[in-house]
Amino acid sequence: MTRNEDTMTRVMSGQDLIDAGLPQGRWFRPALDDANRVLDAGGTEAEALAAALVHRPPPILPLRPAGELPFFTNIEADGADEEINVAAVEHSMALLMRTPVVKAGAVMPDACPAGPPGTIPVGGVVASEAIHPGMHSADICCSMAISVFADVAPKDLLDAVYAVTHFGPGGRARGAQVRPPADLMAAIDAHPLLTDLKSMAIEHFATQGDGNHFAFVGQMKSTGETALVTHHGSRAPGAKLYGKGMKIAERTREALSPETQPQSAWIPADTAEGDAYWDALQLIRAWTKANHFAIHDLAAQRLAAKVADRFWNEHNFVFRKSDGLFYHAKGATPAFSGFAGDATDLTLIPLNMAEPVLIVRGNNAAHGLGFSPHGAGRNFSRTQHKRMQGARTTAEIMAEETAGLDIRFFSGTPDISELPSAYKNADAVRAQIERFGLAEVVDEVIPYGSIMAGDYSADAPWRRKKAAR
Repeated sequence: MTRNEDTMTRVMSGQDLIDAGLPQGRWFRPALDDANRVLDAGGTEAEALAAALVHRPPPILPLRPAGELPFFTNIEADGADEEINVAAVEHSMALLMRTPVVKAGAVMPDACPAGPPGTIPVGGVVASEAIHPGMHSADICCSMAISVFADVAPKDLLDAVYAVTHFGPGGRARGAQVRPPADLMAAIDAHPLLTDLKSMAIEHFATQGDGNHFAFVGQMKSTGETALVTHHGSRAPGAKLYGKGMKIAERTREALSPETQPQSAWIPADTAEGDAYWDALQLIRAWTKANHFAIHDLAAQRLAAKVADRFWNEHNFVFRKSDGLFYHAKGATPAFSGFAGDATDLTLIPLNMAEPVLIVRGNNAAHGLGFSPHGAGRNFSRTQHKRMQGARTTAEIMAEETAGLDIRFFSGTPDISELPSAYKNADAVRAQIERFGLAEVVDEVIPYGSIMAGDYSADAPWRRKKAAR
């Protein structure tokens, strides 16, 4: 501790902090400012040091030793291609389990890689002390919803859905927009992480996006009633929240655990930022649920039909259990009771457009961390799958894989990377659900037809220009 000779006041310096055994860093400046304010006010040296220590960064958290924390594997290889897929999934999970705050992990039967090694795979479940935005990904709350209609023909329902839904990039044009519920919009407007997303929340409402999202019409195996099943996530509002969450998490990673991979960065739960992000996730969840049923209701109104039953579940989200941990499901269906306030005891598992959508009751298996699969997954990338089709034309592929089904692509151009052969063997996935005791199939929606976005890039402006040249 030195004295300022002009004023005879005591001054704390950086050397004082070093002598106290503290690590140097950018935190010294604000620490010394606060410490010297205490001394100027007549405080003791102990009080000044205490004020400085408030700014001390927490200790760096190292990665866990490789193999220290195992994970549950609920998947069996079905052929050589599946063996390669499973090996990649297990490698990624082994790397991810080294993240300091992670406590447990599991892999579902539909698992497949979803990024560079160490990224949570599709079909992965991770329990952690913290919230990891990278483990729910940009498609926050990707989910399933079903409405059952009495006395409605499948074709009429598919026609109605095709007329009212919206697939593809962007949202609905002005004049065709559907406004979300007023109370939900008020909550979004009041939340600091969401208030700037109000316009997107309106523009993207009652839309389904692209990729593997769909509107599926079929008939209940148990009753013959016609059902609409939709699959999509939170669209642009969710993607924007994800981006904000990753920035918050990256600051934590840099400060606490720079060895942790960026895709596994976390937001500490017991902080104002953690509380704010968690609350924002719940609002995005509410928006997504309303988004599903807005489309269902528009179709019902068009047919003047009544909904006999409906329920929904998310499979790309973060759930908090009574143990205080956050369970990140990246393409995994909750199979434990009370996973949400509006949860029923039933959830939905689609396989592919030519297979039934399974209605299941979860078994809360410990080796699945309380989850079941979310679908059939992939063994090949979209590009690789397309290359594997050889010289077959799109018409030939469609005729073979969608025979007897009413399959429609909103853009007008089929996307063969969404046809049944692009996905894992549905029978094998079903068999493994039973073998590993992850869920009980209680009913099925037998397929009539479905709508997907299709290949929007096929007629993209840059492609037209290239063809013209």
